[in-house]
Amino acid sequence: MKKYIFLALLCVNFAFSQKELPNISLKDINNESFNLKEAFLEKDKLYIFSFWASWCAPCINELDELNDLQDEWKKTVNFEIIAVSTDDSRTQKRVKPLVNGKGWLYKVLLDVNQDFKRALSIVNIPYTIVVKNGTIVHIQNGYVPGIENELLAKLKSL
Repeated sequence: MKKYIFLALLCVNFAFSQKELPNISLKDINNESFNLKEAFLEKDKLYIFSFWASWCAPCINELDELNDLQDEWKKTVNFEIIAVSTDDSRTQKRVKPLVNGKGWLYKVLLDVNQDFKRALSIVNIPYTIVVKNGTIVHIQNGYVPGIENELLAKLKSL
Protein backbone atom coordinates (compact mmCIF):
# COMPACT_ATOMS: atom_id res chain seq x y z
CA MET A 1 0.00 0.00 0.00
CA LYS A 2 2.80 2.43 0.91
CA LYS A 3 4.41 1.74 -2.46
CA TYR A 4 1.22 2.81 -4.29
CA ILE A 5 0.85 5.96 -2.20
CA PHE A 6 4.46 6.91 -2.95
CA LEU A 7 3.94 6.33 -6.67
CA ALA A 8 0.74 8.38 -6.65
CA LEU A 9 2.50 11.27 -4.89
CA LEU A 10 5.39 11.04 -7.33
CA CYS A 11 3.00 11.21 -10.28
CA VAL A 12 1.12 14.16 -8.78
CA ASN A 13 4.40 16.00 -8.13
CA PHE A 14 5.58 15.35 -11.70
CA ALA A 15 2.26 16.42 -13.21
CA PHE A 16 2.24 19.72 -11.37
CA SER A 17 5.97 20.32 -11.65
CA GLN A 18 5.67 20.80 -15.42
CA LYS A 19 2.98 23.49 -15.22
CA GLU A 20 3.63 26.98 -16.53
CA LEU A 21 3.53 30.04 -14.32
CA PRO A 22 0.02 31.55 -14.63
CA ASN A 23 -0.52 34.88 -16.38
CA ILE A 24 -1.61 36.82 -13.29
CA SER A 25 -0.73 40.27 -11.96
CA LEU A 26 -0.19 40.87 -8.24
CA LYS A 27 0.83 43.91 -6.24
CA ASP A 28 3.69 43.98 -3.78
CA ILE A 29 3.54 45.50 -0.29
CA ASN A 30 4.45 48.89 -1.81
CA ASN A 31 1.51 48.72 -4.25
CA GLU A 32 3.71 48.10 -7.32
CA SER A 33 2.11 45.72 -9.84
CA PHE A 34 3.92 42.65 -11.23
CA ASN A 35 2.75 40.37 -14.02
CA LEU A 36 4.10 36.93 -13.11
CA LYS A 37 4.81 35.85 -16.69
CA GLU A 38 6.68 39.06 -17.48
CA ALA A 39 8.45 39.98 -14.23
CA PHE A 40 10.01 36.62 -13.39
CA LEU A 41 11.43 35.36 -16.68
CA GLU A 42 15.18 35.94 -16.52
CA LYS A 43 16.64 33.04 -18.52
CA ASP A 44 17.93 30.15 -16.38
CA LYS A 45 17.29 32.06 -13.14
CA LEU A 46 15.40 30.10 -10.48
CA TYR A 47 12.48 31.78 -8.74
CA ILE A 48 11.33 30.42 -5.39
CA PHE A 49 7.70 31.37 -4.74
CA SER A 50 6.83 30.72 -1.11
CA PHE A 51 3.10 30.91 -0.33
CA TRP A 52 2.41 31.99 3.24
CA ALA A 53 0.09 33.97 5.53
CA SER A 54 0.68 36.20 8.53
CA TRP A 55 -1.20 33.77 10.81
CA CYS A 56 0.83 30.70 9.70
CA ALA A 57 3.72 30.00 12.11
CA PRO A 58 5.41 27.32 9.92
CA CYS A 59 5.25 29.75 6.97
CA ILE A 60 6.99 32.48 8.94
CA ASN A 61 9.60 30.02 10.22
CA GLU A 62 10.34 28.95 6.64
CA LEU A 63 10.63 32.54 5.41
CA ASP A 64 12.90 33.45 8.34
CA GLU A 65 15.17 30.51 7.48
CA LEU A 66 15.23 31.35 3.77
CA ASN A 67 16.06 34.95 4.60
CA ASP A 68 18.99 33.83 6.77
CA LEU A 69 20.33 31.41 4.13
CA GLN A 70 19.82 33.30 0.88
CA ASP A 71 23.17 35.16 0.87
CA GLU A 72 25.08 31.91 1.36
CA TRP A 73 23.00 30.09 -1.28
CA LYS A 74 23.48 32.87 -3.84
CA LYS A 75 27.20 32.07 -3.90
CA THR A 76 26.39 28.84 -5.78
CA VAL A 77 22.88 29.26 -7.25
CA ASN A 78 21.24 32.04 -9.30
CA PHE A 79 17.83 32.48 -7.67
CA GLU A 80 15.35 34.96 -6.24
CA ILE A 81 12.85 34.44 -3.44
CA ILE A 82 9.34 35.83 -3.79
CA ALA A 83 7.08 35.51 -0.75
CA VAL A 84 3.41 35.36 -1.81
CA SER A 85 1.07 36.37 0.99
CA THR A 86 -2.30 34.64 0.82
CA ASP A 87 -3.75 36.87 3.54
CA ASP A 88 -7.27 37.98 2.69
CA SER A 89 -8.69 41.50 3.02
CA ARG A 90 -9.22 40.99 6.77
CA THR A 91 -5.62 40.07 7.60
CA GLN A 92 -3.75 41.80 4.76
CA LYS A 93 -3.09 44.88 6.90
CA ARG A 94 -0.75 42.76 9.08
CA VAL A 95 1.55 41.79 6.19
CA LYS A 96 3.63 44.94 5.64
CA PRO A 97 4.35 45.56 9.37
CA LEU A 98 5.29 41.88 9.78
CA VAL A 99 7.63 41.95 6.77
CA ASN A 100 9.24 45.20 7.89
CA GLY A 101 9.64 43.90 11.45
CA LYS A 102 11.24 40.68 10.23
CA GLY A 103 13.58 42.51 7.87
CA TRP A 104 12.99 40.02 5.05
CA LEU A 105 15.17 40.94 2.09
CA TYR A 106 13.02 39.67 -0.75
CA LYS A 107 9.98 40.73 -2.72
CA VAL A 108 6.61 40.17 -1.06
CA LEU A 109 3.55 39.90 -3.32
CA LEU A 110 -0.06 40.05 -2.13
CA ASP A 111 -2.44 37.38 -3.43
CA VAL A 112 -5.45 38.98 -1.71
CA ASN A 113 -8.06 37.28 -3.90
CA GLN A 114 -6.00 34.08 -3.93
CA ASP A 115 -5.96 34.01 -7.74
CA PHE A 116 -2.37 32.73 -7.88
CA LYS A 117 -3.02 30.15 -5.16
CA ARG A 118 -6.19 28.96 -6.90
CA ALA A 119 -4.49 28.81 -10.34
CA LEU A 120 -2.00 26.30 -8.89
CA SER A 121 -4.67 24.37 -6.94
CA ILE A 122 -2.86 25.02 -3.65
CA VAL A 123 -4.81 23.80 -0.66
CA ASN A 124 -2.41 24.17 2.29
CA ILE A 125 0.38 26.56 3.13
CA PRO A 126 3.30 26.80 3.46
CA TYR A 127 3.69 25.79 -0.17
CA THR A 128 6.78 26.47 -2.23
CA ILE A 129 7.30 26.25 -5.97
CA VAL A 130 10.50 26.70 -7.95
CA VAL A 131 10.14 28.22 -11.41
CA LYS A 132 12.73 28.14 -14.18
CA ASN A 133 12.13 29.76 -17.58
CA GLY A 134 8.42 30.22 -16.79
CA THR A 135 7.85 26.56 -15.87
CA ILE A 136 7.31 25.07 -12.42
CA VAL A 137 10.18 22.61 -11.94
CA HIS A 138 9.79 21.73 -8.25
CA ILE A 139 7.08 21.74 -5.58
CA GLN A 140 7.52 21.55 -1.82
CA ASN A 141 4.43 21.28 0.36
CA GLY A 142 4.77 22.07 4.06
CA TYR A 143 7.72 23.03 6.21
CA VAL A 144 9.77 21.30 8.87
CA PRO A 145 13.12 22.59 10.11
CA GLY A 146 15.91 21.23 7.93
CA ILE A 147 13.86 20.84 4.75
CA GLU A 148 15.65 23.87 3.34
CA ASN A 149 18.70 21.61 2.82
CA GLU A 150 16.62 19.49 0.43
CA LEU A 151 15.50 22.66 -1.34
CA LEU A 152 19.11 23.81 -1.80
CA ALA A 153 20.10 20.41 -3.19
CA LYS A 154 17.20 20.62 -5.65
CA LEU A 155 18.17 24.15 -6.69
CA LYS A 156 21.73 23.03 -7.35
CA SER A 157 20.49 20.15 -9.52
CA LEU A 158 18.44 22.47 -11.72
